[in-house]
Amino acid sequence: MPERLFIADLHLDPQRPATLALFIDFCRQRARQAEALYILGDFLEIWWGDDDPAEAYQAVFDALRALSADTRIFLMHGNRDFMIGQALAERCGFQLIDEPWPLDAGGKKAMLIHGDSLCTDDVEYQQFRQMVRNPQWQQQVMQKSLEERHALAQSIRAQSKSMTALKAEDIMDVNPEATRAFFIEHGIDLLIHGHTHRPAFHDLDIDGRPVQRIVLGDWGEKGNYLAIDDQGAIRMHDYPD
Repeated sequence: MPERLFIADLHLDPQRPATLALFIDFCRQRARQAEALYILGDFLEIWWGDDDPAEAYQAVFDALRALSADTRIFLMHGNRDFMIGQALAERCGFQLIDEPWPLDAGGKKAMLIHGDSLCTDDVEYQQFRQMVRNPQWQQQVMQKSLEERHALAQSIRAQSKSMTALKAEDIMDVNPEATRAFFIEHGIDLLIHGHTHRPAFHDLDIDGRPVQRIVLGDWGEKGNYLAIDDQGAIRMHDYPD
């Protein structure tokens, strides 16, 4: 039965070779059985320009390119890899998609997002998000050398880790009112996202209408993916199962 698979928050990093190997195996095995694979952000831990030769990622990029011969691949930016551009998309064989992205899930009206836009309690992060998603800011950054961009990325990464350690857990989760407003604005039955690293199915009631929010898990020693078949059946799995 044809399936679409959904993953997020792999945070692929050459410093975590086991996770890279896990994803390559996923591409060669499970993802090849699907009609489409959706990557909902934070595919890479850091990416600051498609002019990066990124030799350490080449095996991952090759696995995606090989997978694209059998499976359509779609990628949405996250808060780590927002500088991925068309050149990398062509190099890997995926299609960049905007956020939010509409989808039919077996008759259900669904929407895909990365998830960070709903974490509105973290005001500091939302200010950062607005800055780095600004095309003018990105254009200015791209005028720097690759070495300067790598240094900037490491600085931002270190600052982010330091600040995250001081924040309460609930601040970094989605805001209930922002989530409710999103469902109402888009008139959807199903929302699928990542970012929070809290995989779960949340059944909600929006003005008497049952809806569902599904959160994808992050990748480490094991992977996490959501599968939706053409009848609308939805299942979450670890990889390997």
